[in-house]
Amino acid sequence: MTANPVPPALDPLPHSPSPGAAAGRPEGFAPPAQASLALGMVGNCGLSALVDLRGRIVWCCMPRFDGDPVFNALLQPGAQGSAFGIEIENLSHSRQWYEPNTAVLRTQLFDTEGHGLEIIDLAPRFYARSRFFRPQTLVRRVTVIRGAPRIRVNIDLRYDWGREQPGITRGSNHVRFVGSAMTLRLNTDAPITYVLSKTPFVLTHDLHFLLGADETLHDGIAETARHFERETITYWRKWSQRLAVPLEWQDAVIRAAITLKLSLFEETGAIVAAMTTSVPEAPGSQRNWDYRYCWLRDAFFVVRALNSLSEVGTMEDYLRYLGNVVIAAKGQHVQPLYGIGMERELPESFVEHLAGYRGMGPVRVGNQAQEHFQHDVYGNIVLGAAQAFHDKRLLHPAGKAEFAQLEVVGEQAIRVYGTPDAGMWELRTRARVHTSSALMSWAACDRLAKIADALALPERAAYWHGHARRMREEILEKSWNAQRQAFAESFGGRDLDASVLLMAEVGMIDPRDPRFVSTVEAMQKHLCDGPYMRRYEAPDDFGKPETAFNICTFWLIDALARIGREDEARSIFETMLAARNHLGMMSEDTHPDTGEMWGNFPQTYSMVGIINAAVRLSAPWDSAI
Repeated sequence: MTANPVPPALDPLPHSPSPGAAAGRPEGFAPPAQASLALGMVGNCGLSALVDLRGRIVWCCMPRFDGDPVFNALLQPGAQGSAFGIEIENLSHSRQWYEPNTAVLRTQLFDTEGHGLEIIDLAPRFYARSRFFRPQTLVRRVTVIRGAPRIRVNIDLRYDWGREQPGITRGSNHVRFVGSAMTLRLNTDAPITYVLSKTPFVLTHDLHFLLGADETLHDGIAETARHFERETITYWRKWSQRLAVPLEWQDAVIRAAITLKLSLFEETGAIVAAMTTSVPEAPGSQRNWDYRYCWLRDAFFVVRALNSLSEVGTMEDYLRYLGNVVIAAKGQHVQPLYGIGMERELPESFVEHLAGYRGMGPVRVGNQAQEHFQHDVYGNIVLGAAQAFHDKRLLHPAGKAEFAQLEVVGEQAIRVYGTPDAGMWELRTRARVHTSSALMSWAACDRLAKIADALALPERAAYWHGHARRMREEILEKSWNAQRQAFAESFGGRDLDASVLLMAEVGMIDPRDPRFVSTVEAMQKHLCDGPYMRRYEAPDDFGKPETAFNICTFWLIDALARIGREDEARSIFETMLAARNHLGMMSEDTHPDTGEMWGNFPQTYSMVGIINAAVRLSAPWDSAI
């Protein structure tokens, strides 16, 4: 595998007298940068943190992905936001990259005289004592790389969405941040006095910071930090080494795979859609949603993408979660999303005192979509579990007992087939018989039939094949709009919707079928802004979408490749790769005019698209070896 080179200098900051001194910021120390999605993520499948180009942790929720953001600067502009910064005096520029094939992030800061430091960020994850060791801990190591930089440790930790200023107690080598619901401890060999007073000092030797649970370290601070770094790097390199990557675009695929793995909450097996809430889908649009939960639809696509790289461990973890969801539903309605602890109630509320990303509120907590009826969920459950009945590598392959549970889900897919719902785009004021929902009911029946064949259950196979045939015939007839020469977004409808492209991806129709080819052409004409594709053409609750939805563009890439237009698909894929941030990560949306990222970050759907497109388009390995 090709190692990622150290990138060129990024985030240049022309030196000027700091305007922050009057506000309590020492002269020469730059004020916080404007919030952006030029962020790196570190995590360990239990917690995560987002780090900006200046080495500030600007987002981190505790004790889980969907918990209290103890660092919330991503959604609170300026000095009012809580963050954890290692600041250098007279900052000139920075550069940032991942240790190749790992989730260990390196940020280098340089001052105007050439002095420099490096911040190494990680969340420990490795195998120890017959289990994965993933403590609720963030590790920051600070080293001198040139000269004698003058730094300031600026940690401003808050609780209750920024409402609560913690009480602080100190020891010889630690600080405790005492809150009403949680207490965190910072173990460090930096001068505690300077840390608490935010006093600048010259960095003369390595410093180590371990922020996490209020527990005493068993070993020394520096020793523990270095040990965690070594073992975590080793873990991720071995994990990446086992991926069956395509020949082309390996770096992009590996980074996407690691990002998807970090979106797994391993304790329960849930997979979150993104790590953030309320980053708007477009500037000032108020399309601000909380994505820190497990959508069964998104999780299926994550599992399938990782399976395509022969990383089946995530699927096995997710199937634990999915099995609990199915059993708890008792054959009744299944929500489109749940909390990562399988919470059913996710009431939506507003955090009024936070200004929002770049001041573009509102900030939402919870997601009303848990109340929706989105009928594609049953197909996504079956699709997510299907490989477990065929894959002989699994530690816990599925059998007849699991099939019986899955058949209950299939019966629900039959019951809701052809009835109105909110659709996969979670429309809040419009219900129709969505083609994509009917498609997933078909997929549930089709895959159950194939599972029954594999389990040598001919009667059950005949039952499910029969329902699949009936649904397929009806979907192809009722969703076809002869006037537009395209499959429409709903039965009897005329509007176009990118989700219809999934008809080929899940195997309902031959992609060379003239009806599917003409559908792709119609979508390119009416849904695309250049290479970028929007979700649908009809205005929704907030009007006409302004930005392109990244996964839709990746669906277009897949469709073009399937119908034989690979050169065009490769060209669009290269455009999407260029739309990633400097670390190879994507959010939910891309603005077609500015190329800027919008929407929650990092978006699993988008990272899935990178993997799927690379696998689809790459030249085979035997062409190069």
